[in-house]
Amino acid sequence: MNITRYPPTENKSLRAWSAADEYILKELSGLDTEDKTLAICNDRFGYLGCNLNTLNPFSVVDYKSQEIALRLNMEKNGLQFQSDKILDPLTPAPEKLDFGILHIPKSLDLFRFYLDYLSKSLADDGIVICGFMTRHFSPQLLSIADEYFEEAEQSLAWKKSRTLTLRKKRPAPEHSLINTILYTFKNGTTQEIEQYAGVFSSGNIDYATQFLLESLALNEEENTILDLAAGNGVIARAVQLEKPGAEIHLMDDSFLAVESSKRNLEDGNTHFHWTDSLDEIDDVEFDLVVSNPPFHFGHEVNTEVSVDLFREVAGRLKPGGRFLCVANKHLGYIASLKKFFTTTNILAENKKFIVYEAKKGS
Repeated sequence: MNITRYPPTENKSLRAWSAADEYILKELSGLDTEDKTLAICNDRFGYLGCNLNTLNPFSVVDYKSQEIALRLNMEKNGLQFQSDKILDPLTPAPEKLDFGILHIPKSLDLFRFYLDYLSKSLADDGIVICGFMTRHFSPQLLSIADEYFEEAEQSLAWKKSRTLTLRKKRPAPEHSLINTILYTFKNGTTQEIEQYAGVFSSGNIDYATQFLLESLALNEEENTILDLAAGNGVIARAVQLEKPGAEIHLMDDSFLAVESSKRNLEDGNTHFHWTDSLDEIDDVEFDLVVSNPPFHFGHEVNTEVSVDLFREVAGRLKPGGRFLCVANKHLGYIASLKKFFTTTNILAENKKFIVYEAKKGS
């Protein structure tokens, strides 16, 4: 099959699948899958969904770009995309599963989240097959698997990858899949920020975001504001505290991030967008866009998505509008920002991070 990445990349070393995905298919081919029910988790570009299409699997989708990649790759290979087979990670499978398929994510909390999801929908004799690259192995994978299954069989290495086959599910452990972070904002308000597993960043508000929040000051005329790649929504919450009457939009590619942010903002003039592109937010121009844009995608480092978002932001700012962006210094975003904005300045910097202020001409 011809499987490509979405969004597309110019980095020819980045593929749309790994040997771990191939190994999952290899292991599954030795099992009786006829008339069985499957659900696939963390299939980032649709490689597993396309190759297992004849089994009519459910696809559990966190990223909107993941859903788009699956649809595009199915269409490209002459397969029928069925929207009713797409499930978000908070919607249980509508029928008992014989097989769960999981490409193990980088986040151990997210691995636990997906095992919890699959085990709750799995038949008593159901099987979960997990794949991972050998270099990403952690003993904690086995510890987490043991919380949900009595048997965890690790395969031999093949093409630098392994599988983990889980059988005999245990009763689901009683623990919350929502993490909390206690954070004090500039105005002195202390709040428990809530987020689902796998949402950036676990355990604390990451230092780059904290640095941006220290520098954040709204102008009087900035009333329509977007938190881009909003994560748990802590930046938008800071905006809401400073300017309660503002129209605030939050956008993220991750469903779990969007659902997390809904837990952290007060009701009001707030709008939540589960999308990977500003093109999906209709008829809104912004006075201010704030962002700690992503550059880690699982185990990959890739700035192409961030740079494409810069271009989109420049097209959606009102004349004279601002874009505040925090980034690690080594990413060197200033050259890209200068391509799209009339002026770009450094608003603040320390040894590790820079806050850029980019403006659109009046």
